[in-house]
Amino acid sequence: MSNIPETGRTPRVQNRLVVIQVVVFSLLLTLGGRLWYLQIRNGQEYTDEAKNNHVQQVVQPAVRGSILDARGVPLADNATHLVVSASRTELLTMKDKGKAVLTRLAEVLGMDPQEVVDKVRLCDAKTPQPCWNGSPYQPIPVSDEATTEQALHIREHPGDFPGITAEPTALRRYAAPDQANTSQVLGYLSPVTDEEIAKAKKSDSPYLRSDQVGRSGLERTYDKELRGKAGITRYEVDNLGRVTGQAHSDRAQPGSNIVTSIDARVQAVAERELNNAMIEARKTFDKNNTRRNYEADSGAVVVMEAKTGRIVAMASNPTYDPNAWVGGISAKDYASLTAKESNYPLLNRAIQAQAAPGSVFKVVSSTAAVNAGYPFDRRYPCPSSYSVGNQTFTNFESQGYGDITIGRALEVSCDTVYYAIADQEWKKDGGINPKKNPNDWFFKTAHEFGLGKATGVDLPNEVPGRVPDRKWKQDFFEANKAAWCRDGKKNGSFAEKIAYENCRQGNQMREGDAINYSIGQGDTLVTPIQMASVYAAIANGGTLHQPSIGKAIVSADGTSVQEIAPKEKGRLPMDAELRDDIDEALASVATTGSAAWRFGGWPQKQIPMHAKTGTAEVQGKQTTSWFASYTEDYSIVMTISQGGTGSGASGPAVRKIYEAMYGLDPTGKQDLAKALLPKPATELPVLRPDETSAP
Repeated sequence: MSNIPETGRTPRVQNRLVVIQVVVFSLLLTLGGRLWYLQIRNGQEYTDEAKNNHVQQVVQPAVRGSILDARGVPLADNATHLVVSASRTELLTMKDKGKAVLTRLAEVLGMDPQEVVDKVRLCDAKTPQPCWNGSPYQPIPVSDEATTEQALHIREHPGDFPGITAEPTALRRYAAPDQANTSQVLGYLSPVTDEEIAKAKKSDSPYLRSDQVGRSGLERTYDKELRGKAGITRYEVDNLGRVTGQAHSDRAQPGSNIVTSIDARVQAVAERELNNAMIEARKTFDKNNTRRNYEADSGAVVVMEAKTGRIVAMASNPTYDPNAWVGGISAKDYASLTAKESNYPLLNRAIQAQAAPGSVFKVVSSTAAVNAGYPFDRRYPCPSSYSVGNQTFTNFESQGYGDITIGRALEVSCDTVYYAIADQEWKKDGGINPKKNPNDWFFKTAHEFGLGKATGVDLPNEVPGRVPDRKWKQDFFEANKAAWCRDGKKNGSFAEKIAYENCRQGNQMREGDAINYSIGQGDTLVTPIQMASVYAAIANGGTLHQPSIGKAIVSADGTSVQEIAPKEKGRLPMDAELRDDIDEALASVATTGSAAWRFGGWPQKQIPMHAKTGTAEVQGKQTTSWFASYTEDYSIVMTISQGGTGSGASGPAVRKIYEAMYGLDPTGKQDLAKALLPKPATELPVLRPDETSAP
């Protein structure tokens, strides 16, 4: 008898049908749930979005706020240009992707056709400048220098130039008041990217596709305040794109203005004197009238208010014209700004160039020595050299001064006094096998001076410098041990011998390390702004400030003023007596010490000058010139890479900056009518609604 049911289905077939029914039911249930979610749970949201498909938005860009100097003089503002733009979306609909249109456009604008084509392509990891890194859906600027005739020709022949517009547009302008460039401080703008739009979508300052964003300098730091808020007019349109009414309109809100502590006049002098000092260094002769041929390939200078930490001037060389970025940078300009041959002018060397400080570091070493128990006024040997084992550390130019105080050692920049004290402290801390908790006075003091970390200045991408203490030694060893051990040879070349030694002892604080460190050599790195901050703190009695450039944020109509107050970071690790001792020694540097030959005739009684010269050695390069100084009001630090000695290259330039600020002639006679800034500015400029200002 058969086991097949009357329906003709076997149990196996029935099981399959049940499974199919379950699957179908599950799919129907999922589909029903999704329909409920879309139509009921989120129905209103999608209804609103559907309505928006019949609304077109027209964006009115906000006027970007100005960046002003301390007197209200614009360093960066806006000017109306005739901007020719191309719609990439429309060009791509053409058979040749718009190549013929762009070629005709290049002919009208007097540009190379390939450059025009390149400007409207999109940037990616493999595409060099020029290219467009903004939204592909917004008009792409091709030229911001169109003449009236060119713009009229384009607008009168729309058939020849589909997708091309020529409109008056407000563009950024980087002025040169009193010939001040201020490029690395100001920074530059470029179009917002899709990634940035997505990231800022839920923030309190979202981007529009038409926005320009600060990429460096103050433009980046204060981008949110400067950018303002674009206006949006929404028009209702029918399915044919015809406007049927105005839905809603939000007026554009102009960005706020940033008042800085920069004085454009002093900035111009600082830039000029830095450049002249580098030129002079390249044709320097030594005492035997032999041409030294210093490279003097880069440099920086910082002028800082001693009592507040505010920056009055900050110059970096080589420099560039920030207007090159306005309207899109050309391939030629971009290549120049990023080429090794140009020595990277986009770098702000005042905050991004790290170098061994040489003898300007000795204010740190002097403080460390006193705190370690070496009296400031006790006499210490200053021979022409200091020997450890088979290694000899020489004094500068091998000159000895007999037994002298720490103050005199600062004055004449005697290295061997610091060598001996640092060596003794290294031995007290256990030498090559340190005790459990070494005192490390020299490293500890450097950290207390604010070195080894960023100052916090309101500029992006500041570097921290380096204090090569025991922790750094260990970290550096672990990161490089494999390479040292691979490349090192006991009897190889000099580099191979060094690698061999580092493979075995690279994490140890060796005697030579401690000795070199005491005079700002070895692995120590500082930036100009760090040293300006240190010397400003000595000038004001010991208070370290966080350097700043932004002084106030002022609304476009001038009715709202948000002042940016100076911030204190801490105190130098010295008491009042030690501070006064160091202050007196640094004054002697300018009158009878290593800088005296550059400050003859200086009115020391009226405007006491304090200074320290530095000549730092760099392996494989010429020496770095340093000059650190201060008066009651200001601290000025200049450095020139491969520039020679501190007093020889940087000293004269620093003096000329002071002379301009105080109104002094070379003989020391003062004329306040010619003084640019004999005292720091304390009042904010009055900004008027018509965008003019009064000091």
